[in-house]
This record gives sequence, C-alpha cells and structure tokens, in this order.
Amino acid sequence: MNRVVITGAGTINALGHDVPQTLEAMREGRCGIGPLELRDVERLSIRIGGQVHGFEPETHFNRQQIALYDRFTQFALIAAREAVAQSGITFEGEAGLRAGVVLGTAGGGVGTWDDNYRSVYEDGKNRVHPFVVPKLMNNAATSHISMEYGLSGPSFTVSTACASSNHAMALAFEMVRSGAAPAMMTGGSESMLCFGGVKAWEGLRVMSRDACRPFSANRNGMVQGEGAGIFVFEDYDHARARGAEILAEVIGYAMTADAGDIVMPSKHGAARAMSGALRNGGINAEDIGYINAHGTGTAANDKTECAAVADVFGRHADNLMMSSTKSMHGHLIGGTGAVELLACIMALREGVIAPTIGYEEPDPECMLDVVPNTAREARVDVALSNAFAFGGLNAVLALRRV
Repeated sequence: MNRVVITGAGTINALGHDVPQTLEAMREGRCGIGPLELRDVERLSIRIGGQVHGFEPETHFNRQQIALYDRFTQFALIAAREAVAQSGITFEGEAGLRAGVVLGTAGGGVGTWDDNYRSVYEDGKNRVHPFVVPKLMNNAATSHISMEYGLSGPSFTVSTACASSNHAMALAFEMVRSGAAPAMMTGGSESMLCFGGVKAWEGLRVMSRDACRPFSANRNGMVQGEGAGIFVFEDYDHARARGAEILAEVIGYAMTADAGDIVMPSKHGAARAMSGALRNGGINAEDIGYINAHGTGTAANDKTECAAVADVFGRHADNLMMSSTKSMHGHLIGGTGAVELLACIMALREGVIAPTIGYEEPDPECMLDVVPNTAREARVDVALSNAFAFGGLNAVLALRRV
C-alpha cells in the first residue's frame, strides 16, 4: 500500500480567504461568526453565521463563469487554486489521466435553488436560466475542478450531511493508497447562508441565536458557516520525486453508520469510527495527541462525542487535547471537515492547537481538555479529525506529522 501525503491546501471561509489568514485566526482564537448580511434577514429568527465577507467573485471569475458557478462552486475553485499552487503539482500526461477529484457537499447549489424559487414563485416568472441545473447540481464543483486541471481520473461528489468532506477525503486517500491514482484533489465546499437555507435549518431548532459554545455547559446550539477546504492528496514517492513540501501524512480512516436515529447521535457509532481509524492507520490510542472534534455546540452532540472519546481512549482521554474550531468558523455542514483538517495540519506542523472559543462553564458530561478559549503550544505526532453527521453517518481521519 502506498503512503499518502498532503502537499497542498487551500481554503476560503469566515476566518480568511486563504490558508495563512485562516491559521492566523485559529492561532489567535478569533471568531468569524457575526450578523448575517443577506436578503430578507429580518424574516429570520436566526441572524448570525460564519459568513464569508469581502468576497468579490469578479476578481476571480469572468462574467460567463459567474453565471455558471454557484457560490459553493466558486469557493471550491478558489480553494483548489491555492492548494495546487502550494503543491506545485502538474497534471500532465499519465498523471492527469489517472488523477481525479472527490469532494463533499450537503446542499450543493442552495443559493441557486433559492434565487430561482424566488423568480418562479415570488416574481411570477415562467422561465429560468437554461444552466440552472448544471449550476445547482451537487457535482458541479467537482466537475469544474476536474475541467480546470484536466483531471480525467475518478471524480465524483459525496453527500453525507455533516460528514461529507471526511467521507470524500477518506475515499480519495484510499484511491491514492491503493495505487488507483497518483494524486487526488479532495475536500469539500458549502454555501447554505441564504434565506431559504437558513430558514430550513431554523425548523430543526438546533441553531443558536447568539454564539457557538461547544462543550460549554451554557451552549445553546450550532451556528452555520460557509466556505471550502481543498487539498492535494499525493503518493509519497511521487511527491518526494518532484521535491514537494509535505504538510502531513494521512495514515488511516474509518466510516460507520449508527443505524439508529435520523438526528440523534450514537456514542457507539462515533466510538467505532474513531477506533476503526486507529486500526486502519496501525496506531495505538496512546499515539493520539489531538482530536479536532465534531463539536457542534448542541447538547446532544457534545456530550455524546465526549462519552465516545472516553470509551475509545480510556485513561489516555485525560491526556488528549480536543477542540472544536466550529466555535470560530461555524458549521460548514458538508464542507466543515475540510476546513477543520487545517487545524489538524497546524497542530502537526506547527505544534499549535486551535482553541474552542466561547467556552464559559464546565459541563460535567464534557470534562475533557477542550483547549478553552486560547490556543496552546504542544508537540503532536498523530491527530484525528471527527465528523458525525445527521443520519448517523460517521467518518474519522487519522493524520501523522512528517
């Protein structure tokens, strides 16, 4: 089996329009959540989110592209360009024929759906743009990245709600590890912060009106975000042969289903995903120094995740650091695992642990070290990234310092 390394990373999210800005914000414990700026916001009861501000599509795309790219596709392409530029990889000849793209998204072109429903039902129009379907389809971002870089290998989109990105990256990892592809573009993108997107989530009654406070006893719900995280996963020998800088090594993964409730998480499903990632990566529980938690800020998720960690790691759970960066950038739903992977890379490369901000009161059911409010310096050799989705679909990745 091939070793798989990350040679490029790119992002745009509420914390920054690129990776350096995002990591700086994580180091500083800066919050990217604030008042939403969108049409009909006064009709919403939830008016905060991790929105990408100052984004001007015209600086990245021409008029024809903007007409064809939903906001989630625009985010994915911007992040992909940063990842490829950092990696320095070129997809020529055989490499381009075999390399591909696997991305995660939960909603795809939600903004396009919202705009065109308004046109038909509110404005009374009888026609929509002929490219509405290719603009809103969940595989749009994957297709446009494959076309921009001439990637002719396995390319598709995974949609498993909040675990979409981790599922996508796990599959991309397996393709490179098995030798099916020398490199893969992977990650996820999401942009649900429009009137219809937020209004739908309001109905679940899991959203906070003021802040995301994972693991804090006074937490009162999740906060949505938007953005993308894209990575170049590459065969280790291929990367070394061309002199690429290696950001981290992906060493294992696991995917499980709770097979229980459509919205309530299962401790056993989460625990099986974490222990499965350890087995798949050939590592022991004691090797893990940091976990980027799913940590949504809901009462059910946080206590269930902490209980699962305690079950898997036993006494070592007291030595672990576990933080939720959703407290800073919000919950990007299908794109969240990709942005959170940046915190794992930062922990491994820089020895900086991103904090869980907004932490105010200890919760007896969440008594792990959640790195409250302030980033911490610590050496980490192996990290896990957790994603536990609605529908009971779980995906955990294991990464190692190189």
